[in-house]
Amino acid sequence: MTDITHFPRDDSTNGWSRILPERKPNPPLGNDITADWIIIGGGFAGLAAARRLAENRPQDRVVLVDASAAGENASGRNSGFAIDLPHNVGSALDELEGSHRFMELARAAIDYNEAIVERHDIPCDWGRRGKYHAAVTQRGTYEVLVPFMAELDALGEPYRLIEGDDLAAEIGTPYYTAAVYTPGCVLMNPAALCRGLADTLPSNITHYEQTPVTGVDYTNGVTVTTKNGSVRAPKLILTVNGFAGEFGHFKGRLLNFAAYGSLTRSLTVEERAVLGGKDDWGLTPANAFAGITMRLTRDHRLLIRQNIHYNPGMDITDARRAAVQRDHQRLFHHRFPMLPDVTMEHTWTGYLCLSRNSAPGFGQVAPGVYTAVCQNAVGQTKGTIGGVLAADMACGEDNPLIAHMESLGTPDILPPRPFLDIGVRARFAWELFTNRHEA
Repeated sequence: MTDITHFPRDDSTNGWSRILPERKPNPPLGNDITADWIIIGGGFAGLAAARRLAENRPQDRVVLVDASAAGENASGRNSGFAIDLPHNVGSALDELEGSHRFMELARAAIDYNEAIVERHDIPCDWGRRGKYHAAVTQRGTYEVLVPFMAELDALGEPYRLIEGDDLAAEIGTPYYTAAVYTPGCVLMNPAALCRGLADTLPSNITHYEQTPVTGVDYTNGVTVTTKNGSVRAPKLILTVNGFAGEFGHFKGRLLNFAAYGSLTRSLTVEERAVLGGKDDWGLTPANAFAGITMRLTRDHRLLIRQNIHYNPGMDITDARRAAVQRDHQRLFHHRFPMLPDVTMEHTWTGYLCLSRNSAPGFGQVAPGVYTAVCQNAVGQTKGTIGGVLAADMACGEDNPLIAHMESLGTPDILPPRPFLDIGVRARFAWELFTNRHEA
């Protein structure tokens, strides 16, 4: 028996869900049951794995166990981008081939969720709006955007370069020097999407929310224990991302980072007119660590995501979050001085799971045990397709995208702590210092 001692904590701060109508979660597990399949983790990967199992095996009983309520976990706390392109593409033939595989995986994930959103009319502001990849300085333009355009040319992907006043006219702020716009990205409210995916699961899936797993036994199948019950099944798909080590898998191979997001109140009609620009846009920075991810949502809120830091314990204090909110307010006013009275209404923390070599934790890891964890900061697409493909692999389904996922490799072993902590924090500080021009 493996005892689980570290659990996700819902601090009730997620702005994406706070702006939605109240939802009553499914009841937690309260007795001992058996099933054909268990999925642990109810984010994008777990929801996709459960649905795909139900599609592949409609007569089987599938149990999905989630420590949180739908939309309150890390998947519901991201910036709301489903990105179809790799952030960095090399020009070598093998690197370009890898990029084509990445795009196939990402676009399969987008298509999979889009079909569900349309079939069930899920109200999550889903839209193929594209995104701006933006540089603050001329240096950022030449170091990041120019190579990015060359790589897009090599991949045969469409884009627009927008500079100066033309860019300001589209996003409402003159803060950025240039941006490369690509049309394939989907924007949405991620908490609303998670809720909708959870509430439309097929009937042979039982979804237990607010049910942290306290132990797992891999003897003669899998037995999962919780505070008030247990589930026994022949097979398990684990989709707990940065908590995988608690379950005995990928220990010493995963890095956990905290990322912070803030949403403003809705702009007034007058403020929206002053801002100008297009409706419902998303922007990613030329440098992901020093720069700022931004959104203008359909209900006229502005999102700021910044302050990513190494946090192996995944534990953030209210004081730290309050300090981040003040910093986000400062960054907001630098970019939108024309909106002096607009304040941050919600600030929250989400967690990213990265590997040293950017590989996912995907595949069969023990008899009857499969994983789809470590999404390397592309959780909406990599999580979704990871869950789908883990289910296909577990069912013996012939899906050519499984080979694409496996080609990404497995997470490398990390140095031991505390050397790991010192090294990661030093590297992170260097990244921030050397790219401070893009802040």
